[in-house]
Amino acid sequence: MGVVLRNLQKVVPLRRARLRRDVDILRHILGIQKFDLGIVCVDNKRIRQINHIYRKKNLATDVLSFPFYEDLRPGKLPCPLHRDELNLGDIFLGVEFVMQQCHEDSLDLHGTLTAITAHGICHLLGYRHETEEEWTEMLQKEGYILSEYNRLTGSRLEPLMKRCTQDR
Repeated sequence: MGVVLRNLQKVVPLRRARLRRDVDILRHILGIQKFDLGIVCVDNKRIRQINHIYRKKNLATDVLSFPFYEDLRPGKLPCPLHRDELNLGDIFLGVEFVMQQCHEDSLDLHGTLTAITAHGICHLLGYRHETEEEWTEMLQKEGYILSEYNRLTGSRLEPLMKRCTQDR
């Protein structure tokens, strides 16, 4: 199965091959290679529109996830019955928003996109951060994913979730 990676924004130069490679590594770490996954890179205008429509928040953000399996329990992989159910869902990356955050915090864009993609994949796999307990569980999962990613690539990425009340 594969990853569909679309870059629908023109604001930020993006190395899609690197992002695709990083997503493949994340999929390997999580054992989800047999599942399809969509990743769409968008600008602030588009991510704000999507956020407003689906979350009633009229502001840009870094990532929005739309899981194929809406009631998936964290830590459990889906058990599809048919080939067309081998889909985890779609992740929208607010690349322009992420670039602005990277400038403010002196972070590397591509490393940050990888960390944010890991966050988005966690959401596709049923993880949430609406309560302190959920936040802790998701932070631990992201920490595990990124530590494995770092081990495999020699990187030094960390989860970007800072506190439970952070609105992602």
